[in-house]
Amino acid sequence: MENGSTLAGCLARNRSRHRLGFGLAIVSALAGLIPSAAPAASFTASLDRDTVVAGESAVLTLTFEGGQPKSFPALPSIPNLQIADHGTSQNISGVNGRWTSTISETLELTPVQPGDYVIPALKADVDGQLLTSRALTLKAVKPEASASAQSGEQLAFLRMLVPKKEVYLGEAIQVQLQLYIRDGVANGDGILRGFEGLGSSPLKADGFSILKAAYAQRQRTAIGAGIYDVATLVTLLSPVKTGPLTIDSINTSLILQVPATNQRRDNFDPFGMFQRFQEKRAVLATDAETVTVLPLPPGAPANFNGAVGSYHLALTAGPTNVAAGDPITVRIQLSGSGVLDSLALPEQTAWHDFKVSSPTYKIEPADPLGATGTKTFETVVVPQSPDIRDLPPVSFSYFDSTKRSYETLTGSSIALSIRPGGAAVVPAGAAANRAVSDNPPPSPDLVYIKQRLGEVAPFGPPLVQQPWFLALQGTPVFAWLSVMVWRKRSDRLANNPRLRRQRRVAQILRDGLMDLRKAAAENNPDEFFAALFRLLQEQLGERLDLPASAITEAVIEEHLRPSGVPEPALSALHELFQTCNLARYAPVKTSQELAAMIPKFEAVLRELRDLKR
Repeated sequence: MENGSTLAGCLARNRSRHRLGFGLAIVSALAGLIPSAAPAASFTASLDRDTVVAGESAVLTLTFEGGQPKSFPALPSIPNLQIADHGTSQNISGVNGRWTSTISETLELTPVQPGDYVIPALKADVDGQLLTSRALTLKAVKPEASASAQSGEQLAFLRMLVPKKEVYLGEAIQVQLQLYIRDGVANGDGILRGFEGLGSSPLKADGFSILKAAYAQRQRTAIGAGIYDVATLVTLLSPVKTGPLTIDSINTSLILQVPATNQRRDNFDPFGMFQRFQEKRAVLATDAETVTVLPLPPGAPANFNGAVGSYHLALTAGPTNVAAGDPITVRIQLSGSGVLDSLALPEQTAWHDFKVSSPTYKIEPADPLGATGTKTFETVVVPQSPDIRDLPPVSFSYFDSTKRSYETLTGSSIALSIRPGGAAVVPAGAAANRAVSDNPPPSPDLVYIKQRLGEVAPFGPPLVQQPWFLALQGTPVFAWLSVMVWRKRSDRLANNPRLRRQRRVAQILRDGLMDLRKAAAENNPDEFFAALFRLLQEQLGERLDLPASAITEAVIEEHLRPSGVPEPALSALHELFQTCNLARYAPVKTSQELAAMIPKFEAVLRELRDLKR
């Protein structure tokens, strides 16, 4: 955001300098026709208001009176403060024969986060005098969502619902984060779809484990005089430490499109298809909620392993009529509500007469979050004695947060019929074969001398006449030449940083295009647009010899257009940058739409590769 503000400010100041030069020429011409003496020059900076709600704008005016500035002072980059140039104006006024020239530059300042923003003292050269303005402070406050939300006046707001303010360690709670968009916001549906397409939970919950997030069905509700569409994100949390913990949501800034005021009704457009809209910025935030996490009380059963919730137990086993040493499959089902993923089967000390294998499990959730459902454990037990008459009961202990007490579930024992295990009988045919194989015929101790040598293999041509031998002699020469070529290439790269960067960026683009195709195939718009913006920065940075992190849409007008890049390529670049910027609020939903952007991006890359540096 800082780089974007800096480049946008530089671009705005360049445009202001052109307008300033033209304005100064007019002021100079008029000043030459005015015989009266002018007052002493002055330079002031002022804000139209010193306190705004985060996301709203204040106007900073730089005023030069009684003189001509050599250039407008540069406003430094301030973190989380967006700066937009609204142009310059010139004015000449006369009172009682005294004429005064005034030149003003207007800047719009928009803080995106609450806090105090200091605009430092600025210096300007006015008619050879070095003048300094006073420092200013702009205070941005957090929006009061609760009061305006009740009246239905806000265009958009967030609401967080925490069901319990007191929970136990390891207990699962469901926190709802609701986004309200008032009816009449033109891009409201796109914003809601973007919210529902978030890849991660926007909650800030230190001390909690964020288990899973899912979206509830979209609703429509009336609040005060307003009608709102509501998207709800439900997040399953579980505290991992005790004490007072805070749950909050990230602050976000939205651009809302609302119908422009003072529009004349057009009889040829009864459906409002050509209605004009104006943009309004809204910063959304919620009030933080404090949750007290209590430790589990003492007195836990011996086989308690940390399960918190409410559960029921069911047990099945089979077969029940087996020989000693034969396996029996045991299935244990735990059904209820809690953190199913963390449930573990405790050790069953009563099964000491069985060999027990490590259990496997399967989870069947009853809701999208997996906060309720069934977890089935399956293990194999092997009875070791024919004296065993039953499988001892299974026990499972958990802490019930509703009853605030420990509970132990015990399944009934299962009757078994165990017969003695017999030794395996070897078939007669197999025994005979084994006897034969166990006594192989003795190997001869003497090897007779051959009286005939057999055929003598013919001799081939000498080595110097063999092609492979000649090729082998040329291997050292080829290796030496390869080393020399590699050394020259390394020296060339070492002495040419632009070439090194060009090759590195080419590799980044090759890998990045593969990432784009993968993200499009997986319908992952967040990863797709993040990769697309990064590749644009890398390619433009390499072509313009600028840091990749400093590349924004402003370089199109500052560098590419003066370099003679064709207009279609500039338009395509503008479209790609704007699509990436808008992806946060209304991301593309289908993989086909994502995949359709890749050929456009590749066409822009081909145009940029032909750009002369």
